[in-house]
Amino acid sequence: MPLNVPNLVTFSRIILIPLIVGVFYLPDAWISYTAKNQVAAWIFIVAAVTDWLDGYLARRLNQTSAFGAFLDPVADKLIVVGALVVLLYLARVDPLVALIIVGREIAISALREWMAVLGQGKSVAVAFIGKLKTVTQMVAIPLLLYHDPLLGLVDSQWLGTLLISVAAVLTVVSMLYYLRRALPHAL
Repeated sequence: MPLNVPNLVTFSRIILIPLIVGVFYLPDAWISYTAKNQVAAWIFIVAAVTDWLDGYLARRLNQTSAFGAFLDPVADKLIVVGALVVLLYLARVDPLVALIIVGREIAISALREWMAVLGQGKSVAVAFIGKLKTVTQMVAIPLLLYHDPLLGLVDSQWLGTLLISVAAVLTVVSMLYYLRRALPHAL
C-alpha cells in the first residue's frame, strides 16, 4: 500500500465521514441546529473536493497506484452512503431514493469485481453517465445537509430533493448502461 499524497487525500475523505455523522450528535448547547447543518454541508463539500483533488494529484505527481484506484471509489461510496444515512435519519431524503442509490453502488461494485475476474474490467469502466450521476449527487447532498435557505434566496431542501431525485434516475440509467456493457462478457 503506497502512502503517497493522493492516497493520503483519499484517506482524509474517509476520515471525514464520521465527522458528518457526528456533528448531528453534538449537544444543542454546544452548536445550534443551523450550525450543525452548515458544518455537515461544508465537511461534505471538502470531501467532494478531495474526490477531484486526489485524482488530479495522482496524475500530476505521477503517483497513480492500484491501491489508489481501488481506494478512491470505495471512499466515494462511503461518503455518499454515510451522508445518505444522516439524511434518512433527519428525514431529508426519501428512503426509496436512498435505497436506489445505495443499491446501485453495491450492485455495480459487485459487477465490476466480477468483470475483473473475467478479465473484462474495462467493459464496465467509469462512463460519462456515471460521472454525471456522481456530480449530481455531490451537489444534491450538501444542499440537503445544509437544509436552510441558501443565500436567503434558494430553498436548499427543495433544490437538493430535486437534484437527488435526478441523481436517482441517473443512478438507474447508469446501472442499466453498465449491465448492458457487461452482458456480452457474462454469457
